[in-house]
Amino acid sequence: MTPSDASPRRRLRPRRRRDRGEVARRRSSLKQDALNVPNLLTMARVAVIPVVLWLLDRGTPKDCVLAALVYSAAAITDLLDGYLARRMNVVSVLGKFLDPLADKLLVMASLVWMVPMGRISEWAVVLLLGREISITALRSIASSEGVVIAAGEGGKSKTALQMVGILCLMIGYPYHLTFLGLIDLGLVDLVRVGQALVYISLIFSITSAFQYVGLFAEAVEAKNRRQKSA
Repeated sequence: MTPSDASPRRRLRPRRRRDRGEVARRRSSLKQDALNVPNLLTMARVAVIPVVLWLLDRGTPKDCVLAALVYSAAAITDLLDGYLARRMNVVSVLGKFLDPLADKLLVMASLVWMVPMGRISEWAVVLLLGREISITALRSIASSEGVVIAAGEGGKSKTALQMVGILCLMIGYPYHLTFLGLIDLGLVDLVRVGQALVYISLIFSITSAFQYVGLFAEAVEAKNRRQKSA
């Protein structure tokens, strides 16, 4: 073997070692991201989905209240994990992927499960799920183009109404309620209240979807103008 034959092989070995080291570092980083507290809370939110559905399926008033409580606890972790990620400075790509996914899975699974229970109409669930999937896809396309679409007031109102509406649908039985212990509201059918709130949230869902499309179009046009002027 001549020196000219051996030298390329010698050059390839350090490169292979560097590539293997880079893969090992990426795996280690991904493992660390998965095991940080905010991402563990996010994964816990996904893990409790079967518990919520199981309690709803049992269907007794007590089980439905428990389902609503578990759902509420999961919703609180949605606020907590974002706060902790910023406070602990552990914002990660994995967390950015898992956090909205966990929210969508929790909401979608709960709504779909309550359709055969007669607590929400099929058409409303189809529209809500279609909107969520479309906006998620739009945000993914925007992200690939380097465009960030922030949540608007319509989207925030939708989320708040939807959250309270789903809780009412989960409880699902009439209860005698009072307002602040002073005003007697009488027997309130929480299914009807939940349906009304979800239908109102549907209006905000559709209007905010058009806003997102408009923001996306404006951001892409602005990016194209900057590129042409550069």
